[in-house]
Formats: sequence, structure tokens, C-alpha cells
Amino acid sequence: MNREFNTIGSKANDKTIASLVIDGKAELEKMREQVQNFE
Repeated sequence: MNREFNTIGSKANDKTIASLVIDGKAELEKMREQVQNFE
């Protein structure tokens, strides 16, 4: 999913989309941390 966010972010020419990509990557990182804590 991180690769998808990176692809979308690199192709985005809109500040709103870029902001959403940053937010999505932050949420993905939170999920990754939660999974590590679960194990």
C-alpha cells in the first residue's frame, strides 16, 4: 500500500491529493505499528 501512496503522490498535481496521500501514509504507519504491537 505504501508503494501505491507513493505512486499516487508522485503523479498528483493537486495540493489536496498530495495532502491526502500524506495523511494516508501516516495512517498506514499507525496500522503498521499496531500490527507489530499485536504480535
